[in-house]
Amino acid sequence: MRYYFIYFLLFSTIVSAQRQKKKAIEVDSVSYYIELSNFNVKVNNYKSSLDFAQKAIDFAVNKKDNKQEARSYAVLASLYFDLKKYDDAIESYTKSLSFYNLIAPSSEQAYSYYKLGLCYMEKGEFLKAETYFNNAQKIYSDIKIPDAIELLNLQKGIVYSAKGKYKLATPIFDQIIAKPDYLDVFKTKAEALFQLGTIELKNNRKNLALNYLNRAYELNAKDKNIEQKSKILLSLSVVHEKLLDIFKSHKYLKEHLSMKDSIAAINTKKIGTEDYANFKETERMKTIEQMDKEYKEQQKANKVAKLISTLAIALIIILSLLSISLYKNNNIKKKSNLLLKEKNAELQLAKDKAEKASKARAEFLSTVSHELRTPLNAINGITHLLLEENPKESQMNYLTSLKFSGNYLLTFINEILEINRIESSAIETENLNFNLKLLLGNIQNSLKELASINNNTFSVEIDENIPDFLIGDPTKLSQIFLNLINNALKFTKNGEVKVILNSTETNEEFTAIHFEVIDTGIGIPEEKIESVFDSFSQGSIEINRKYGGTGLGLTIVKKLVHLLGGKIKVESKVGKGSSFKFDLSFKIGTDEKIVEKVADYDESILYDKKVLLIEDNKINQMITKKMVENKRMSCEVIDNGEDAIEAVKNNKYDLVLMDVHLPGINGTIATQTIRTFDKKTLIIALTAISLNENREMLLSYGMNDVITKPFNPEEFYKIIAQNLAI
Repeated sequence: MRYYFIYFLLFSTIVSAQRQKKKAIEVDSVSYYIELSNFNVKVNNYKSSLDFAQKAIDFAVNKKDNKQEARSYAVLASLYFDLKKYDDAIESYTKSLSFYNLIAPSSEQAYSYYKLGLCYMEKGEFLKAETYFNNAQKIYSDIKIPDAIELLNLQKGIVYSAKGKYKLATPIFDQIIAKPDYLDVFKTKAEALFQLGTIELKNNRKNLALNYLNRAYELNAKDKNIEQKSKILLSLSVVHEKLLDIFKSHKYLKEHLSMKDSIAAINTKKIGTEDYANFKETERMKTIEQMDKEYKEQQKANKVAKLISTLAIALIIILSLLSISLYKNNNIKKKSNLLLKEKNAELQLAKDKAEKASKARAEFLSTVSHELRTPLNAINGITHLLLEENPKESQMNYLTSLKFSGNYLLTFINEILEINRIESSAIETENLNFNLKLLLGNIQNSLKELASINNNTFSVEIDENIPDFLIGDPTKLSQIFLNLINNALKFTKNGEVKVILNSTETNEEFTAIHFEVIDTGIGIPEEKIESVFDSFSQGSIEINRKYGGTGLGLTIVKKLVHLLGGKIKVESKVGKGSSFKFDLSFKIGTDEKIVEKVADYDESILYDKKVLLIEDNKINQMITKKMVENKRMSCEVIDNGEDAIEAVKNNKYDLVLMDVHLPGINGTIATQTIRTFDKKTLIIALTAISLNENREMLLSYGMNDVITKPFNPEEFYKIIAQNLAI
């Protein structure tokens, strides 16, 4: 009956193994060999178990699968550990870990570290054992498996105990035995009690040792760990001997020796000496075959490396020859570059000198034009006041000539300043929605009188395809046309002046326009055409004397056209007239109502207004105050910014006329300070605008408007009236 049962068990095992083998081959052959190896351990067939473990390793190596190689070597190492072949186990666990370290941390990797520590404990190398236990503990903590740490703590306690560090070992064992039996997942409690009994025995606390050992013996009976039971029995024999209980000592010793013989018999059955030697020889031959294979692969690699080295040497030789050639060429280039650098240095020096000269010229002209405005303001202002006081008829001609000369000088200064502003990049273009046809219509109306003086016909022709509304800079476009048309009307008598606009390209977003100003005037000599756009150039001294002018209008036109993205050209014949042409592109605007400023103003709005004038120049004080009072306004005068701030703070004014350049706090800072406590009072700047000033900059300080010196009386009153009317 017993043989029948064994036969049935073997038959069932073989059938089950064949089914598992078929399934494993389809899924994972490494897992299949590992399962067979583990099964043979259960039936105590270690020879077959070792063979299957080696097959798992071979399969994993062929697949070049790091995880499977790690698992396979760990299985082989575990078999060596069971067979107490600790050196072989250490070698296999080390190989296993070399592959585990190439992949993500896992509980299997931690367990291999733990088992490697056990191997070194068995060999008595406790320092190494502790190192590997620490590695295992770190991985268990990282992957959050805290229960496994109890098992590691037990081994650490054993290490401390073996080193004689009882004070470190005892708390660890106490912590383990304090847990209820049902929480002792890893069966560590019996071992902890045994270790505490051993420690107490070494400390000669015999009764306490006996207590721990008896409890360990009771728990061991549940676990059926025969090797642990053998150790406990030996320790019980020793402690009873020390307690002079010879009978029990002899009894436990006898049980220990009997169990030791059983363990030896079991270990002998696991694998014979000859079987183990054969397996190791087979393993060694496979290692040799693998080394031979690797050697051949290395030989192939060496041949490839040799070929690469040869090619590299050839390449280096070629590169060396090229380098020598390049070196020679570089020497030639260096000499050429040295000459070029010297020339460039000379050119740079000349460029710097030219830039400094240009800058000095701009600053000089700006300073001169700015400084001329103050006395010119006095000349124009006094002339205006005298003309308003009903002068004698004999004085009228003198005052009219004086007014003309002042206005001429003002135009000259403004044009110098405009050129300097353009050249210094202190001027920027605007992008505003404007009506091109309305702009040209206004210019035509404003110049009708000038056209009639010289008996000229003045017309504007605009292509119907040009949109009414464009986006661009209407101010600069007006400057261009005013200068060109003024020149055309001035140099033409009994003739015709035409402004012609043609569309050259139009789409949904952009339009390109060709502009042309044609006259039938005196024309420009051919040799003067190239220099006609130069500053202070008017063709000849005779023309300048006959027609007047500054010679700066066309210079400004050229620079403004360039600023707007175009290029101006001129065609002319003496006695037949001239034609100025340029092309500009615009974005198409929207049909919006553009509110035009009313040219005239209601003078009554100025009456009885209280005005504060801040001006440090005595002549300007006198002129400005008189002009204000002439329109029935009262005027209080202050000559510095500090007092102006206090005056506005303590009094109520309808208007503040603020000179920008004041001693101490200047007009901009004074205005900025006033705006901290008074947001409503009108403040209008009075300034001879310099190169670095502009209307937008002054308004940013809180000023409501700007009046430029020298004052144009009508413009002066109009700006004040418009601001008071708001």
